[in-house]
Amino acid sequence: MIRLLVLLLVIKGSHSFAQGIDRFQPDIQARAVDRRHEDGFTFKDLNKNGKLDAYEDWRQPTESRIENLISQMNLQEKVGMMLINTLNAEEKGRLSERAVELIEDEKMTRFIFRNTITENPVNAGGGNGFRGVQITPFEAAQFMNSVQELAENTRLGIPVMFKSNARNHVDYDARAGINVASGAFSSWPKESGLAATRDMELIADFANIMAQEWTAIGLRGMYGYMADLSTEPRWYRVHETFTEDSDLASEIISVLIKNLQGDSLHTGSVALTIKHFPGGGPQEGGGDPHYDFGKNQVYPANNFDYHLAPFEAAIKAGASSIMAYYGIPVGQPYLPNNVGMAFSKGMITGLLRNKLGFKGYVNSDTGIIGERAWGLEDKSEEEQILIAIEAGTDILSGFNNNQQLLDLVASGKLSESRVDLSVRRLLKEQFELGLFENPYVDPNRAAYLVGNPSFQRKADIAQRKSIVLLQNNMNLPIALPKEGDSLKLFTMGVHTEMFEEAVWSNIKATPGDYEAGKGEVMPSITKDIDYAIIRVHVANDEGGGERRYGGASADELNMLAFSEMAEAKSWKMTPSLEDIKTIMKTVGAEKTILSIDFRQPYVLDEGSGLLKAGAILATFGVSDAAVMDILTGTFKPTGKLPFALANKPEAIIEQHPDAPGYPEEDTLFPFGHGLTY
Repeated sequence: MIRLLVLLLVIKGSHSFAQGIDRFQPDIQARAVDRRHEDGFTFKDLNKNGKLDAYEDWRQPTESRIENLISQMNLQEKVGMMLINTLNAEEKGRLSERAVELIEDEKMTRFIFRNTITENPVNAGGGNGFRGVQITPFEAAQFMNSVQELAENTRLGIPVMFKSNARNHVDYDARAGINVASGAFSSWPKESGLAATRDMELIADFANIMAQEWTAIGLRGMYGYMADLSTEPRWYRVHETFTEDSDLASEIISVLIKNLQGDSLHTGSVALTIKHFPGGGPQEGGGDPHYDFGKNQVYPANNFDYHLAPFEAAIKAGASSIMAYYGIPVGQPYLPNNVGMAFSKGMITGLLRNKLGFKGYVNSDTGIIGERAWGLEDKSEEEQILIAIEAGTDILSGFNNNQQLLDLVASGKLSESRVDLSVRRLLKEQFELGLFENPYVDPNRAAYLVGNPSFQRKADIAQRKSIVLLQNNMNLPIALPKEGDSLKLFTMGVHTEMFEEAVWSNIKATPGDYEAGKGEVMPSITKDIDYAIIRVHVANDEGGGERRYGGASADELNMLAFSEMAEAKSWKMTPSLEDIKTIMKTVGAEKTILSIDFRQPYVLDEGSGLLKAGAILATFGVSDAAVMDILTGTFKPTGKLPFALANKPEAIIEQHPDAPGYPEEDTLFPFGHGLTY
């Protein structure tokens, strides 16, 4: 009763509460500091001074807490907040020496987490590089707790913010620095597949489940999602975009923000860094700006605003952070327009902040200092840092040199007031997420919650709803055999152990997969085969350090037709086009079903012969079971193409990179195409 009266007096009195933080006593968890009890409430003595400071008082407005903390921070702690870089767990989730160095020496409070989370880690050869070793959900939670405890033990006890790239999608070629394999997390279709469902309630479910899984292990921020549009099929990052349609992308981004962050940030939120402002995608020649040959963004169709619209929707929905792209906005009125976006004051301060009214913080893309400082290659790192911060960038990704920023302030080139501005923006997110009260998670809960059957069941439905039936010249669906009968299939790219399940017991599948490098040859195809089912995946070679993020080599970007990719060096088709043709000839094209994973909008050209197949499915990251459910009519196809498909490679080369779709005469399947039965 006394506690209730005190609480009412507090509410009635001068205290107002931080938006997003519980109005009543939040859960206070401390491991390296003491808890304090005042007025019947519990707090953390983060700075270990034996009294309650304003920044430790969760009843105070966020702005008051920020100002109090900034007043206690020294310059080294302030510039440390403007740094973010990779911090992975060692095997078994152990803390690394690097973690101690980055927190205690560099004073960092934000990290990118890249370890793959799996129930059965396989780390042949050991090592823990950029990608990180595999660990379990339990180990991931333990690792993040140990980092938080290390941070809590620092002078001011500022909690850590862990971010990650996307990790809840079926991805056949996950690349560190781009995305992470789903592993133990619930496995949903890729972003284009979610768009193909056209189901906003399902996408909201996806976001809610993702938030539960991420927060369970301690992930509270995401480098994503991408609001970029897939108007340039040659651009490698199309596989992370939702669609070529600006309105559809805007709707999806809004739904994701509202369900991952909430109406405002709170203790269960995953804060988003929407990327890549002002809209990656219209890349000159289709090159990726991770590489020098892809550094220019061009708008020959004058569609700058078309690409900007999803970011406007993100700002309206309350995006916590925005990531500016590497690309140079060629010919745009926001000056300077001859440097990367994160270096352009006209783009970041003029457009994003002043015109669009964005209030959050600007996160650079990883490696803009030194490695990918497009337009500023002749400048020193110090000059690049100053230009980026002056332009409006608040935090430098892939960078962790505290002394370098400290020297810039000491020299008078970077003002402490400008540093304070970024620190205010960054602290706001950490306070509103409730990290100052409780940054810890329960490893046991993480172990059973991540990827549980209930979550995966909804993800499985999403996979099926994402599949697009492009062509059906064979009267699908296939009738399942009755008891006593059997259906004989020849497959490639299908895990045939699935047919051991009771539901498929009358199907006899002959796997055609083989490894030519080991001297193996394709198994013979018997005459009694009823149908051939071929799952087709296209990926790029590793490309060494030069193209470690993926994408074709500069001289092969135009090769999006299957007949061209089959001959290219930097493209890899599985199975080979030669094997696909052999199967179609032997079994009969009319009895061959192709399930093609459209990581990019590939061209089903006449020369490839693929259009002769009896049926063609477009998938965007789905399981074999999902494909079989569609083929047998267990689940009727409802997916709609998230981007148009051209009928010849020349159409892609001739089309403007910033324009969606193609002229009718160049279109094989238009945006929104999708058959059913």
